[in-house]
Amino acid sequence: MIRYTVPESQSQDFAKQGQTILETFAGQPGFLRGRLARSVDEPNLWALVTEWEGAGFYRRALSAARLVMYPLMILMVNEPSAYEDVHAQDGT
Repeated sequence: MIRYTVPESQSQDFAKQGQTILETFAGQPGFLRGRLARSVDEPNLWALVTEWEGAGFYRRALSAARLVMYPLMILMVNEPSAYEDVHAQDGT
C-alpha cells in the first residue's frame, strides 16, 4: 500500500497516472490485484493498494514501474508500503 497526499487541483491527473501505474504492475510477475482508492473523509488522501504473491515480487515490480511512478513520488506519504497478511477473512 502506498499512500499519497494529493491537492484537489491535481486529483484528475493523479487518477490517470495511478491507473497507468496499476496497468504497469498488472504486467509484472506475481501481481494478483490492485486498486486506487480515495479517502471519503479526507479527499486529499489516496492509496494505491496492490496484492502480490510475495514481497519479492512487489519489490521487483516497484523497480520495473519506477519511471511511471516517478511523477507522483513528491505526493507519496513517506512510510513503509509492504505488508504481509497475518490473518485474512473473506465475506460470507
